[in-house]
Amino acid sequence: MTLDTALTRLAGIRHPVVQTGMGWVAGPRLVSATAEAGGLGILASATMTYPELGAAIAEVKQRTGKPFGVNLRADAADAGERVDLLIREGVKVASFALAPRREMIAKLRDHGVVVIPSVGAARHAEKVASWGADAVIVQGGEGGGHTGGVATTLLLPSVLDAVDIPVVAAGGFFDGRGLAAALAYGAAGVAMGTRFLLSKESTVPEEVKRVYLAQGLAGTVVTRRVDGLPHRVLRTELVDRLESTGRVRGLLQAARNAVRFRRITGLSLPAMVREGLAMKHGNEMTWSQIVMAANTPMLLRAGLVDGRTDAGVLASGQVVGMIDDVPSVAEIVEGTVSQAEEILHRLGG
Repeated sequence: MTLDTALTRLAGIRHPVVQTGMGWVAGPRLVSATAEAGGLGILASATMTYPELGAAIAEVKQRTGKPFGVNLRADAADAGERVDLLIREGVKVASFALAPRREMIAKLRDHGVVVIPSVGAARHAEKVASWGADAVIVQGGEGGGHTGGVATTLLLPSVLDAVDIPVVAAGGFFDGRGLAAALAYGAAGVAMGTRFLLSKESTVPEEVKRVYLAQGLAGTVVTRRVDGLPHRVLRTELVDRLESTGRVRGLLQAARNAVRFRRITGLSLPAMVREGLAMKHGNEMTWSQIVMAANTPMLLRAGLVDGRTDAGVLASGQVVGMIDDVPSVAEIVEGTVSQAEEILHRLGG
């Protein structure tokens, strides 16, 4: 099985399938399993301290000799140090949830690191492409976590029309039918989050995986009460409570979570202030939104690490309603590619 695309050639991988950098989920075990299966596994570093990221990269390299990526926060106080770490360790791909700075892209590319930011609009793709990004991941509104309101079927072709670099489609993909459709649009591959979260190598607690598997197509909701930005999550009692919580009470809870997040990550208070200023400058966020942003890592950690479905938030794409099994990563990648090849062969015939 082989589907040769601009993505496989760019990243040095066998299959045009990306496992996204999900916070608290995309650790060394999942990333290395994806790499071994021939896809591009992306390590999530936003919820790691700098030493933890170094240890995670070392573990992935111990588990596999194949290419993998690391997702970075461009607005993190130590973003420059993390870029240097990727360069020193020879990491193949750097991905970004927020647009990296022009000089950051240049430095990574000068040292042979492939830069693939995630975007949510054609104009964002045009900007990072003009700065030298090698490719982009475009996520439609069906995707989990922070998401927009435009469906992948509209967003993907708009980005493909806007840029000449490879485009990876995300949001609403979970099998070979989606991969075949994305390739037909002109994409160079697909990126999947929820599908890989529900794999044997995913470290998400088994009882939490069962909650995901029990969802129907109406099992997710987009809420702004987690951190002030549109966030697609499972519809749970906690989310319903957040939706009914007053603004002042929500801000107080977010402030408490900011302190807890600082303790876990080891960030100093000045470092958190610097990150807040960077977020405000780069995204035109209000101070209340910046404070509320602390809710995201802590509530996700409670659900995806601690298994607290009663006290945690469970990010999820709409595809959760189409998934009813927990296969191995190898089965996911190989099954997706095999099904896509069969469909494309049938259409070509």
